[in-house]
Amino acid sequence: MPQAARAGFVIGWRSFGQGPRRGLAIHCSLAHSGSWSGLARELAEVMTITAFDLPGHGQSGAWEGRGEIQAVSTAIAADFLDGPADILGHSFGATVALRLAVERPDLVRSLILYEPVFFAVAFADRPAMRAEHAATMADYAAGMASGDMRRAAEGFTAVWGDGRAWAMMPEAARRKMAAQMPLIVAADPALIEDAGGMLASGALTRIAAPALLMEGARSPAIIAAINAGLAARLPDARRAVIAGAGHMGPITHPGRVAAAVRGFLGSV
Repeated sequence: MPQAARAGFVIGWRSFGQGPRRGLAIHCSLAHSGSWSGLARELAEVMTITAFDLPGHGQSGAWEGRGEIQAVSTAIAADFLDGPADILGHSFGATVALRLAVERPDLVRSLILYEPVFFAVAFADRPAMRAEHAATMADYAAGMASGDMRRAAEGFTAVWGDGRAWAMMPEAARRKMAAQMPLIVAADPALIEDAGGMLASGALTRIAAPALLMEGARSPAIIAAINAGLAARLPDARRAVIAGAGHMGPITHPGRVAAAVRGFLGSV
């Protein structure tokens, strides 16, 4: 797996497929570039995908708080590109893809987004959702407040995981996720308070690239609110609901997600 400096950070990455379309894939928090392998296999004849590890994930260097993490991740994504590409993003990675489209529209041919966790959009459109979301994340928040990272990770994955019970996960995976909880906190300014100014500035309405906004049929209600808000703002957006899937749909249901992606690419 290659590693090199990208935007001043040591970053690892993988390549998948041999299709004619060039893609860049940005994974969700607590995952790594390998999480795209199932979806990439399904799209191998359509796309050649580069997937990189975000700071603090996979084979990339540790996150040391140098800057705002969404802005840093956006700069890293841009450093992988020398021309327009289809940008795939999942969860936090999908918000990075949006910010790339705002800051470097010359590099974005299309946006393929699975559940961008841009909570600020839902809070702006439906203010009551802020309290609802806080209640949903109460176990995670209690763990963070007490310094119990295992409790925080258990609470986080109960909402945003793949449906497996915490006790059923390998101990090594539980330890790793607990150690990564500060990465979740680091993303809060961008996801909750719009640190990048994408919402407050109206920049979303100026994204010209066509966008596919996907969500799982079994995902938290706030995801549908976010995607509805994004669809109302993005000039060329369409939505898809993936039957049977939750937040980790690209990993748990790659065939169904790939079918939606193929349909979208065929229309743009």
